[in-house]
Amino acid sequence: MWTVVYMTQNEESANTVANILDEKKLLYKIRSVGEKYDKDSCFEVLVPETEINEAHNLIIENNLL
Repeated sequence: MWTVVYMTQNEESANTVANILDEKKLLYKIRSVGEKYDKDSCFEVLVPETEINEAHNLIIENNLL
């Protein structure tokens, strides 16, 4: 099951988190929130439930909270 690990108000921040997760070879998805896609929409970064703790720790270590 995919779980939201991070929410942000723009695509750039979501991509920053995605790059950190990608460096550590964690699976992730980025999903736009709402019906209309816009680079300034809200975005969710999701990871598999089994990787939520590791992903959350990486986000904290990189001062993204």
